Amino acid sequence: MDACRIPGATLELTMRACRHVAAILIAASMAAVPAAWARTPLATEDRNPEAASGAQARELVRAQHYMMVSANPLATQAGDAMLRKGGSVVDAAIATQLVLNLVEPQSSGIGGGAFMVLYSAKTGKIQTVDSRETAPAAARPDRFLDADGKPLPFAQSVNNGMSVGVPGLLRGLELAHKEAGVLPWADLFQPAIDLAEQGFAVSPRLHTLLAGNKALPAQAAAAAYFYAPDGTPWPVGHVLKNPEFARTLRAVAEQGADAFYQGDIARDIVAAVHGHPKPGDLTLADLANYRAKTRDPVCGNYRGYQLCGMAPPSSGGIAVLQMLGELEQYPMATYAPGSVQAVHYFSEAGRLAFADRDFYVADPDFVSVPVRALLDPAYLRARGALIQPDRSMKVALPGDPEGKLLTLGRDNALEVPSTSHLVAVDAKGNALSMTTTIESEFGSKIFVRGFLLNNEMTDFSSSFKDPEGRLVANRVEAGKRPRSSMAPMIVLRDGKPVMLVGSPGGSAIINYVAKTIVGVIDWGLDMQAAIALPNMGSRNKETELEKGTALEALVPALEAMGHPVRITEFPSGIHGIVIDANGLQGGADPRREGLAKGG
Repeated sequence: MDACRIPGATLELTMRACRHVAAILIAASMAAVPAAWARTPLATEDRNPEAASGAQARELVRAQHYMMVSANPLATQAGDAMLRKGGSVVDAAIATQLVLNLVEPQSSGIGGGAFMVLYSAKTGKIQTVDSRETAPAAARPDRFLDADGKPLPFAQSVNNGMSVGVPGLLRGLELAHKEAGVLPWADLFQPAIDLAEQGFAVSPRLHTLLAGNKALPAQAAAAAYFYAPDGTPWPVGHVLKNPEFARTLRAVAEQGADAFYQGDIARDIVAAVHGHPKPGDLTLADLANYRAKTRDPVCGNYRGYQLCGMAPPSSGGIAVLQMLGELEQYPMATYAPGSVQAVHYFSEAGRLAFADRDFYVADPDFVSVPVRALLDPAYLRARGALIQPDRSMKVALPGDPEGKLLTLGRDNALEVPSTSHLVAVDAKGNALSMTTTIESEFGSKIFVRGFLLNNEMTDFSSSFKDPEGRLVANRVEAGKRPRSSMAPMIVLRDGKPVMLVGSPGGSAIINYVAKTIVGVIDWGLDMQAAIALPNMGSRNKETELEKGTALEALVPALEAMGHPVRITEFPSGIHGIVIDANGLQGGADPRREGLAKGG
């Protein structure tokens, strides 16, 4: 029992820790988990979903009544305009999202999906809206396997019709607007329509990504819009117009989301997917049958705060709550930001959370996800007790809170979402945190009606069974929603929101969001300073440190503790708002082009 004793814990908690350790040892002895894991090379999902494009210092922004933060100034201005008119956070989010589709097309849009976490000042409750894409009805578990049953290379899976899932974003925005919108639906589309018709200046980041992407110009419709006739990417400042997108938005503004999911737009989407050299199986019926869903949030406690985020099919909310629950027994406030101790404990907690994530989380309409067990405080304290103060575990094994581990296979999804995040607070105290995506950079690269289609199907596990024959929870199934790492969060104190945060960044989203929360709660930083902290953490492989930051100096000390270290670009896009006694403070990630604006 001494091997699993938790200092200061009750006998009952110590016994739980022992049962947890015993489950791990059993799994190890049967080679149920680590054998396959040890053979796994650096996963594709550990690549950055979008290229880095430099950084620019950002100042903390303060406001008294309302605030909007998003990844592009034009998008933030559209949302801010709605808030100034007395609109709700949902109104602001819709206007912002539609402009993001236009000016930041590599990251999100109506051809993709989103997760929204919404606090109602009237009811004091948090609700979430799931507009995650779904698998077409014809999708089969062997979708991304070759003739020998082996996973296809990622490049052969992503930029084609087979990667396209049923888009969900507009249904989700419509559902949220019906419940919490104030301004007329059509009014929310006007900023994006005006910009699409009049044109907008190509930003430095968009130019950089166009110049670096080799697959996008290979698709004729996309090349005709994003590149000059000689094939060069449009330069910074070029005024880019998208009248086709304006026509699409006008139709949806006038007729509602049905204009997208039925009729001419739907037929063009299906034709584009089927007309690709590697066609997909999306149908008109798939589009017509799509429904967004409201779900209860997943919530947990950390140092007197309540944190609520997105439930499955996202793994983000659970993983962030697990990391914080595992860290709560350690004095993070005494470990200075950027110190060896801070990086060590934070990375070890990430290893533990990602180990569970890779086995248990999938679409809850298809798989029983043990959410309550994974977030049980005693379970998290026992998991966190596995962290040694002076030695890295290198690779953590999953826990077994319900005794089901040996029936599950490990997920090998190639998750590299190209994503965006926005947050808003309105004058009535409503709050919204929303992460939105089309998966990889520029999605499937299929361009239709002025927007890009997602490649969300590659967020499913490429294999539906592990080497020992166990089914993977996040396997492809018809109508299923792929697992995500998106982690829009709202933090509350005494039932009132005090922080909104989220980020793009593939599976690294989990570490970005957890880092920012620790920065505010444990290290007492303002929102901008917490966002700007160097990114760090582990996705249960290397300990990753942001390139070009002071963290690089920690490599010798971390390696001496057994950490396998990787220095990497970490182009997060963390956006957040803190609500304090002085009003609202907004922060935008210096690694991208975001803007916080309020009044």
